[in-house]
Amino acid sequence: MQKVVMIKISAFLLFALMLFSCKNNTVFTEYKNVKDNKWHKDSIVTFTYDAKDTISKNDIFIHLRNNKDYDFSNIYLIIGIKFPNDYSIKDTLEYRMTDEKGVFLGTGFTDIKENKLEYKTNIVFPQPGKYQFSVEQAMRKLGNIKGEEYLNGITDVGIEIEKTNNNE
Repeated sequence: MQKVVMIKISAFLLFALMLFSCKNNTVFTEYKNVKDNKWHKDSIVTFTYDAKDTISKNDIFIHLRNNKDYDFSNIYLIIGIKFPNDYSIKDTLEYRMTDEKGVFLGTGFTDIKENKLEYKTNIVFPQPGKYQFSVEQAMRKLGNIKGEEYLNGITDVGIEIEKTNNNE
């Protein structure tokens, strides 16, 4: 009986040690809700990050939460960054949302799945100040020039900035 208790205590202590030894490298996280879970093609989701560290490398992720009403196996996003000096860049990116069998990717135990999508890695914010990130959907059906007016099933859009583990 004592042996079982000791094993449980040891397992708990090992888990606690692993939990507390893991560093949280997140420096910024923010989510915005999509009204009625229907992302309008003209709705640009914006986030503002006030960068103070101009030395450390960072990874930037876009977070998307979707429910079962999402109709596509992928998603096209237009992601922009406006720098403090008004310089800006835009990228059009495609991400997979389902596997080859049509099962939604991402994490979550309910009908809501969260996808952490890699946007930029090992970047340094070159100057201190406010960086504005913009995210918009650019989905269209095959053969259709006009984009989807409403993209059903997207519930939230977020951004996360993490310091990379290889900062030296």
